Amino acid sequence: MALQSKMTVYLAIAGVFALMGGIIYYASLDNVGLELVEIELTNVKLKEINTVNNQAKFDVTFLVKNPSDKTLTVSQIDYQLYGDGKLLGKGIYSTADIALPGRALFYSGAEIPLKNIFVLSKSETNSELYEDAINERFVSFFVEGKITTQTSWSETDKDFKTGY
Repeated sequence: MALQSKMTVYLAIAGVFALMGGIIYYASLDNVGLELVEIELTNVKLKEINTVNNQAKFDVTFLVKNPSDKTLTVSQIDYQLYGDGKLLGKGIYSTADIALPGRALFYSGAEIPLKNIFVLSKSETNSELYEDAINERFVSFFVEGKITTQTSWSETDKDFKTGY
């Protein structure tokens, strides 16, 4: 009887490990779809100038496309914004504080614009760039950064560069 109990326990443990292995394997299949995400900078527009704090706010719009057959969400976009090839600063779009079910879902073939507010502060080192930005003298913008996508099983980071 004791031998049969031990065998049952061993089989149960082996079953749990097999189940865990299956879950890990299934989650690794999700990464293939997540890496296919496409991101494009579509617009940078001056929104507001605060002369008291010497800050300008810009609406930065990304178009995110999901060409895979997996449904995903975007949890974060870290980026550096350039105007006419000059670094303006770093920005971040984040939904990390929103639970996965509450985020925008990117179904297969979906294209969704995501807006972010980029804040440019005037300082002695970038006062000329600041003036060019608030007077809308920049002809082109581009960003480089990293987009983080998720499914309920996995998460992937992808580097990108895009501009107009």
